[in-house]
Amino acid sequence: MRVIKRYRIHAGTFAWILHRLSGLGLIFYLLLHIWVISHLSGGEESFDGIMHFFGGPLFKLMEIGLVGVIFFHMFNGLRITLIDMGVMVEKQKTLFVIAIAVWLSCWGASAVVMISRMMSATG
Repeated sequence: MRVIKRYRIHAGTFAWILHRLSGLGLIFYLLLHIWVISHLSGGEESFDGIMHFFGGPLFKLMEIGLVGVIFFHMFNGLRITLIDMGVMVEKQKTLFVIAIAVWLSCWGASAVVMISRMMSATG
């Protein structure tokens, strides 16, 4: 128990945890995507039924979350790649802040476009 008390969570640990969680989320999405596509073998009715289920507003909002997870995993992965190549190793915190800023900017812009398309499709 003493080891846990001495261990401090810093930006690198937080980035590591978020990267692993986003990777798990993407694996879950990939498996769900394969399951949905497998409904093609059941015929048109089977596929249309599952697409109707996933076409609801809740799943449209979850798509916006998926885009955010993809962008986070991508930009944090680029940060990790730079650090692994020996570029800006001493500036890991700065790189993490930059990755977060770029992630939020891209996700925000994408969310605005996705929401406006959702609104125009329903109106």
